[in-house]
Amino acid sequence: MSAEGFVSLQHPGPVPNVIFLETGLSTFRPEEIAGSAGQGTLIVFVVDEIDKEFARIAAAGARVVTPPETEPWGERYCQFADPNGIIWQLVQWVD
Repeated sequence: MSAEGFVSLQHPGPVPNVIFLETGLSTFRPEEIAGSAGQGTLIVFVVDEIDKEFARIAAAGARVVTPPETEPWGERYCQFADPNGIIWQLVQWVD
């Protein structure tokens, strides 16, 4: 899968995808690391029920960076930060 400023390397099996984003994309979230080059890390997991996972993780006390929102291209996502400042993003592809 690819788009301008974005490429996703996918394996056909149930393994993590590797996603590369161009530095400085206007749609990059969270904005505080959008212009960095290697200073921030964003780890993304694709899930089936993002709202359920968001509620579970937020209830466990994780620091919410971005609550669930849906982008025009069909990506519904949310973000959390761990104690080291690493951003964890959950994505669900919607119609």
